[in-house]
Amino acid sequence: MYSLKDIVPAAENNINTQVIVLNIGKTASEGQNKTCLALVADETAAVHFQFWGDECDAFEPGDIIRLTNGIFSCNRRSWVLRAGKRGKVEKVGEFTMAYVETPNMSEIEWVHDPSKSKFVQKAVISPHSRIFPPLP
Repeated sequence: MYSLKDIVPAAENNINTQVIVLNIGKTASEGQNKTCLALVADETAAVHFQFWGDECDAFEPGDIIRLTNGIFSCNRRSWVLRAGKRGKVEKVGEFTMAYVETPNMSEIEWVHDPSKSKFVQKAVISPHSRIFPPLP
């Protein structure tokens, strides 16, 4: 299982992790599909999570979810963690999980490093989510 602080952008579905849903934004339509963005976290970091279709109605703040074969990639110029076509997200509990809201892995500027054939962190854009304000 990955800790959120260890995820990096990649073009493969290989992220297995468990997180708590902190906040869910408004549902939007993309063609025939609906999507919604959420803020999720574990004990090491937070990240924006994109739910698709029925996933938007299946989860709420406080739910602990397990992501299997997820992907961290750029969608509309924003880095998001998501299940994608090959992944799976399921609820495994509620409310009892330690978490932090910073760093937010979606608020990091990532650049491709050809010498390592992967993305690396260039700079922190914002320590917290610019979409979801920090919880009190």
